[in-house]
Amino acid sequence: MTEPPEFADIDNYLASVSPESKLILGEIRKLLQVKVPTATETISYQMPAFKLSRTFIYFAAFKKHIGIYPPVKADKALAEALLPYSGEKGNLKFPLGQPMPYKFIGRVVVVLAKQYE
Repeated sequence: MTEPPEFADIDNYLASVSPESKLILGEIRKLLQVKVPTATETISYQMPAFKLSRTFIYFAAFKKHIGIYPPVKADKALAEALLPYSGEKGNLKFPLGQPMPYKFIGRVVVVLAKQYE
């Protein structure tokens, strides 16, 4: 059994995913940079992540979806609007091959940054 790759940074991670996922994750990365400009990029749990005083968001490519962690709890209206994308533990799963709801994702970024301050 081979060990999963270890990524040095987000660019290294993006180089390992499909072109479709790379494009989407790149857009999510830009959203994070714009919405929370003081956040720092990192790799945590072998996923791209951003942190302020601590890591507040993780995002990753999977075979059939883009995942965003952790769950949104601080904004009930947003959490309800995201129900169609909710995974089994409240994480978000955005299916590949469908339009990516970047507007929702931008709201998630802001809420998670505040939720984990």
